Parts: sequence; structure tokens; C-alpha cells
Amino acid sequence: MTGGPAVAVVGFPNVGKSTLVNRLAGGREAVTHAQPGVTRDRKRVPCEWNGLAFELLDTGGIDMGDDGELAADVQRQARLGIAEADVVLLVADAGAGVRAGDAELAKTLRGSDTPVLVAVNKVDRPGEEYLAAEFNALGLGEPLAVSATHGLGTGDLLDRVVELLGERPEREEVDEATRVAVVGRPNAGKSSLVNAFLGAERVIVSERAGTTRDAIDTQVEVDGRPVVLVDTAGLRRRAKVADSVDYYSQLRSERAVERADVALVVCDASEGVTAEDLRIASLAMQAGCATLLALNKWDISTTDIDDARARVERKLRLRPAVITCSATRGRNVDRLLPRALELADRAAERVPTPELNRFVAAVVASNPPPSRRGRRLRLYYAAQVGERPPRIAIQVNDRRLVNRDWAYHLENRMRENYGLEGVPLVIDFVPHSSRRRR
Repeated sequence: MTGGPAVAVVGFPNVGKSTLVNRLAGGREAVTHAQPGVTRDRKRVPCEWNGLAFELLDTGGIDMGDDGELAADVQRQARLGIAEADVVLLVADAGAGVRAGDAELAKTLRGSDTPVLVAVNKVDRPGEEYLAAEFNALGLGEPLAVSATHGLGTGDLLDRVVELLGERPEREEVDEATRVAVVGRPNAGKSSLVNAFLGAERVIVSERAGTTRDAIDTQVEVDGRPVVLVDTAGLRRRAKVADSVDYYSQLRSERAVERADVALVVCDASEGVTAEDLRIASLAMQAGCATLLALNKWDISTTDIDDARARVERKLRLRPAVITCSATRGRNVDRLLPRALELADRAAERVPTPELNRFVAAVVASNPPPSRRGRRLRLYYAAQVGERPPRIAIQVNDRRLVNRDWAYHLENRMRENYGLEGVPLVIDFVPHSSRRRR
């Protein structure tokens, strides 16, 4: 919980909850699709109206008649959302009328102390507001006719939400949280690991690949430090994403990596570190994200850890650390987040210019850059010009003399000296200007 007011958006599958959340929040935070059952976990989406900031909890569709295992997990997540909400927004479908599922859910909500609003969605034309009248039968007060697609009635709905939330004290300022994106292939155990971090079933876990379809943010504290854990949908090659639901889920996972400080790449240890795992780690690296590899399911693995680490060092320039873990058994779970925060701190550090120049001079002295056509690269001055990730600018006599292998050598020595394994490092060789400033 963030400490601010929250509104749980609940209802039967495919009534337009996520579309309504996007409309109310003024963005495209939640995955939407005509296929029912797209939303499964509960997702927090920030919203503001008339100066009041609150969160919308987008939840999976509640179908009391579906007794499948995944449906039960979805319903449990929705109920948890209801339990932590200050207001519940029950969304119904105007075209479908009052269904048995709506009535059963309404009966549950009537027994709660939390205020409930009924939003009758898909009233897409002016003059069709009468369609909402039928939902008075739910016994939850006057229903409001809205159109998530066209925005009709959403302003009135937000007015009513803010009225029910009442006046709240302003949120206290908190330190900027470190974002840790938990990424990996489908069914590698990402959600299990997030739940293990939290000590609670915050996100749905299933043996069925692709259960998570959205990037789910959860705020935690690690040794008093604020951290946002982002559980993401499994990453695949885009060419293999068959339907649009998975395609947009994929985009949100990639965006979560781009916004993160650290990517925790979860691999299935029973399969070792695969080419796809390495591709995902490279994706994080290219996004400027510090990277840590977690070999999950180690309790059922026969993978040789030394071989896995050697493979990672050969294939990835970042040379990220590889840690074995088991989300189900708790092995090394307590080490992962502190290690991830350590990487975030390394990526934010600055090296003093005199120290950096002494280091570069020592590397050149021990292993000078090779000459090309009788000319040798000369390095004049180095300075750190950026962080997160660290960026180093080195003035040279001629950029065309930069040898790629020697540049990699300098990068690797810098990683070893400053503990930057797993941290993206950018080294720019810039032309030296002999002209003095006037």
C-alpha cells in the first residue's frame, strides 16, 4: 500500500473495467482486449480528479460460476483489492443487463463497510442512460451510466468517487524509490519470486505460461529503503507473439525495463541459461538498466553453476552476477533485493576526475593501445559526464584510431576496478581540441 486512498474496480469478466480505468486515469496503463479474462492480477493505476490523488485498483473479472483454478486465483486477487480499497467501483455491462454474477457480487459487497458505486458501462449513445435503471435491483444505490469508450458520464463518476473518498491528508513526501523490474521468459517463476519477496500472494502464480499479462507495481521496503517491485509478463521474441493481447503485454514489459533501475532476469535453472535469457539481459543492458541474473528453481536443477557463469561472461559485456535461488524453498531469496540495490547504487556513483585520469593512465601504461598505420591512439583527459548508467568521456587525438578490442579491455578493467559488473557503462571517445578558450 502506498498510504493514499484506493478505489477497487471490480465486476464480471469483459464488462470494460480496464478500459474504464484507462479512461478515468487518462492513459493506457491497463491492458485491454475484446477477449475476456485479460486482466488477472490487480494493478495499481494513479489517478487524480479535482486536486485529489488516488489509485485505481484494476482487478480481474469475477465469475462466481467459473470454478477453474486460475479463475479462483483471479477472484482471490480481486477480493484482496476490495479488502484494501476505500471505495469499490462495481462495473456492469448495460447491454447484458443484470446477470447472476452481478447479483452475487453485489450481495457480497452489501455486507462490506466500504462504500460502493455502480457504474453501468457501454452506454455509448446519449439518450440511452435509461439502460442503467435496471441495476437499481442490485441494492447498491443509484447506478451511474458511463461509456468508457467515449467518455460519457465519466466526469460525473469521478465527482462521485472523490465525494465518497472525502477529504484526505496530503501524502507525505517519500524518497524516490528504486525500481526493480523482475523479467524473464514465461513460466520462469517471476511471480513466485515476487511473492517470496513480499511474503504474501500479491500476484497470481500458475504453472500455465503467460499468466501475468501486465506490469504489476508493488511498493516494499528493504532495510528502510523504498523499492518498487515490477512483476512483468514473460518476454518472448516479438515474432513469436501470436495475438495482440500478448503483443501489448510484451510492450509493457519492455517499457517496465526501460523505466527500471535494475532488471532482475529470472531464468529457469532446470533449463540453464538459454539464448533467450541472454537476449532479455541484453535488452535490459541496452535500456541502460543494471542487470542481475537469478537462476530460479535451483532445487530441481542439474545445471552446473560454473558453466552458467562462464557462459554469461562470454556472451554479455555487462558480466552480470549469477545467483542461484528457489522461490518455493526460499533459497537466497533474501540476498537478491539487497544485491539489486547495490547495483543501483553502483550505477548512480560518480568517480572523481583526478582518480579516473590516474586509472586510465595506469591502464594505458600497462597495456598501450595498438598503433594503426604508424599512428597510436593518445588519451588526454577523462571525466564522468553522466550516471545511471555511468558515462565516461575521454578526449583522444583521433577517434578513428580507437581499436575495439582495446576499448573493451579498458571497459573491462574499469568494471573490475569500480565494481561495475552488471552495470551498463558507456565510454565515449571524443576528439581533443587544442584551441584555447578565449
